[in-house]
Amino acid sequence: MSGDEAEAHTKPGPLAHLRVLDLSRVLAGPWASQLLADLGATVFKIEKPGDGDDTRRWGPPFLKDASAADTNESAYYLCANRGKRSVAIDIATPEGSALVRRLAATCDVFLENFKVGGLAKYGLDYPAIRAVKPDVVYCSITGFGQTGPYAPRAGYDFMIQGMGGLMSLTGDPGGEPMKVGVAFADIFTGMYASVGILAALAHRDRTGEGQYIDLALLDVQAAVLANQATNWLVGGVVPKRLGNAHPNIVPYQVFETRDGHVIVAVGNDAQFARFCAAAGCEALAGDAKFATNAARVCHREELVALLKPILAGRDSADWIGALDAAGVPCGPINDVAQVFANEQIRHRGMAVRMEHPAGSVDLVGNPLQFSGTPVAYERAPPLLGADTNQTLLDIGVDADAIAALRESGTIGG
Repeated sequence: MSGDEAEAHTKPGPLAHLRVLDLSRVLAGPWASQLLADLGATVFKIEKPGDGDDTRRWGPPFLKDASAADTNESAYYLCANRGKRSVAIDIATPEGSALVRRLAATCDVFLENFKVGGLAKYGLDYPAIRAVKPDVVYCSITGFGQTGPYAPRAGYDFMIQGMGGLMSLTGDPGGEPMKVGVAFADIFTGMYASVGILAALAHRDRTGEGQYIDLALLDVQAAVLANQATNWLVGGVVPKRLGNAHPNIVPYQVFETRDGHVIVAVGNDAQFARFCAAAGCEALAGDAKFATNAARVCHREELVALLKPILAGRDSADWIGALDAAGVPCGPINDVAQVFANEQIRHRGMAVRMEHPAGSVDLVGNPLQFSGTPVAYERAPPLLGADTNQTLLDIGVDADAIAALRESGTIGG
């Protein structure tokens, strides 16, 4: 490690000046707060004593201890809660909600994903938190938003992928609609939440004004339909499932090879000409039906039918080597084990090992590579309530009061 790199690793993260109070559970909200924690923010995760975040029980697999026995730490929970402090408080009690308001007064951000109006009865809605922290940035994540005919409904990633159009675009043309293999709507909502929070903080830093962010999974899913949504809005034709093909680029899909499959991702006409040269079908590049991408899209079925037997004649590794040498984007279809064995993934540090009270744990790294303030993996996902005592002491609750709160069941840990 160079001197500059060593100095960078000792610097606080770019968000080290921020404190986040996180009342969210499962994935969308925790994904957002984990990103903020990775960037240096102090994140207090409020969890129900004895139960905690729902995902703590979403297993197996569970993290194993030194004797290879299962612990209570699920892989699902571990994926989205790095860098946080777990504070076990029962917000349903007057004493518990008062503690949360007291902690909120010291924080810059309040994040929650309760049903619309669900926190008002505890005095933890936006008006109540703004009363103790006037410049707070308060972000609410729900399935359908705070307004509109669906606002009272609960929303979950799977149903949002269906309602939001993604499943109509995913899967084989003749097969059933398919969801994406990860919680796509939740993860993107978490990303939008973190961007929105940072934008609101930038506004606060200029004006002194906090604000409320109303974020809905369905809105996010509609937004990330991206080019497919615009294809409909501009072209007036409802997009359909194309399997692994691209609606606007050809050839851009999976092809069967002699020993498996390979992805060919031709993005422009020059790449197509190089592909044809490498594949020994130069005449196709000069054919008016295929010479331009627009023509190839119009003659998709004819071109793909011509290419399939060509690709099927050689092994995947042979194709990848030849096309890579020709400057044509291509690649294999890796399983998850192969992803984390890949030399590029390993070089980029996309798997990180952290020491955890229950045993060492391997987690997916943060993809942001900062030159001056790199992500520091210093706090493993916390045990339930592990930081309750210290957090309450830090906001002025004395040891006797903490003991009484624990005795009453208001706090855990």
